[in-house]
Amino acid sequence: MKPKIILAAMILSGSTQLMAAPAPVSEAASSQSSIEKRLASLENMMQSRNFLQVELQQQLNLLQDEVSQIRGVTEEQSYKLEKVLQRQRELYQEIENRVSQAYTQPAAPVADQAQPNDAQTYSSDLSENEAYERAVALIMKDKRYDQAIPEFQTFLTTYPNSVYASNAHYWLGQLLTIKNDGVKAVEHFKVVVNEFPNSNKRPDAMLKLGTLLQDQGSAAQAQKILSDLINQYPSTTAAKLATDRLGN
Repeated sequence: MKPKIILAAMILSGSTQLMAAPAPVSEAASSQSSIEKRLASLENMMQSRNFLQVELQQQLNLLQDEVSQIRGVTEEQSYKLEKVLQRQRELYQEIENRVSQAYTQPAAPVADQAQPNDAQTYSSDLSENEAYERAVALIMKDKRYDQAIPEFQTFLTTYPNSVYASNAHYWLGQLLTIKNDGVKAVEHFKVVVNEFPNSNKRPDAMLKLGTLLQDQGSAAQAQKILSDLINQYPSTTAAKLATDRLGN
């Protein structure tokens, strides 16, 4: 009996092994399918990444083009601004030359000089605007520069707190400079610089003051005034001229 039992057990064991053998083939197929899915997923990720890089590169190219255009516009505007400033400097110098030449021309005819000196008989009934415009007209329209000096002086006496006071002091400084009275001219320019910080004449007054002080031998004071002008009003024509003067 025992040999038969042992034989039967061996047969059953063999059949079991034969039935279990196909299992590794199924697992390999499942594993291969999983790998293929992962590869496909990686390929999709790489494609998405490539598309994103291409899109980012396109955006970067567009930004670079816009920056180049903006830089070009900025350079063009800077060039135009420099041209405008250069023209202002030329006009400024031209005005100075014309006013200076007026004092080198022959004296006016006796008939013109015989006209009443309105500054001496100045009427206090005139309005502030009329009084200032009258003084300015002696310079700009009538070319009567000598008479303009007492006219402005009378104006300042009559209207010491006028809104045109800084302009009147500036004009007096200009006229006295041309008449080679630099000491009195300095006084009027100093008034504009020190007492009227918001005046539109202050940059020009600082330039004139620095120039006069330099001509009078006060180099240290002149350098300080011109340096302050450049620092406080860097974009003005007066500052450009001050830079040139300090450079020379």
